[in-house]
Amino acid sequence: MLRALVVADEVDERLWAGAVSGLAVDLILGAGDLPFAYLEFLASALDRPCVFVPGNHDPDLSGFTRYGGLSMRDGFPARWPGPAGGVNADGRVVDVGGLRIAGLGGSIRYNDGPNQFTQGQQARRARKLVRRAERRRRRDGRGVDVLLTHSPPRHLGDREDPPHHGFDCLHRTTEKLAPRWLLHGHIHPHGQPTPDRKIGDTVVRNVVGQHIITFEVAR
Repeated sequence: MLRALVVADEVDERLWAGAVSGLAVDLILGAGDLPFAYLEFLASALDRPCVFVPGNHDPDLSGFTRYGGLSMRDGFPARWPGPAGGVNADGRVVDVGGLRIAGLGGSIRYNDGPNQFTQGQQARRARKLVRRAERRRRRDGRGVDVLLTHSPPRHLGDREDPPHHGFDCLHRTTEKLAPRWLLHGHIHPHGQPTPDRKIGDTVVRNVVGQHIITFEVAR
């Protein structure tokens, strides 16, 4: 079993104030739109790895290549703007602590900001992600445990105002990957309940704020 602190969109001031030290977790998962300094603080205070995807209010992290502590962009050394030590899972499949995580960050395009995509653009990114996961499965027989996204699937916990539309492609992506969980942010509850939803056997959960989730992992 693996316990993760899962965060998105809203900073929990209690954790900033020191309550984080009382959490017994193995991993931090970030679903976007949080200050990178906050993710760094959580990872440092807990001394645990952090895997995240960017949200539509986060800086553009595309084009960076990282080699240990060295970051490159367009062939030149460049300071990576992401959280120190964090693993950007956007468009990737990563294994941390026995958990296999596929990531797809960003929101629907509604202005010229970073990490925004049309439905077609995100669908193409999702197909590449599925191919990467399938190659990994062919090598070791393991599927994806968690699909970590910033936005929810369309009509499954999203909203009808254009900036908060979910992505159509996440339905098919979830069916293809068949993870146990799809964890997303982007939709602020504003005090309203956010019940879990399902795509097949996959639990779809809005993780805005902070949640503790226990995962079964392959060992």
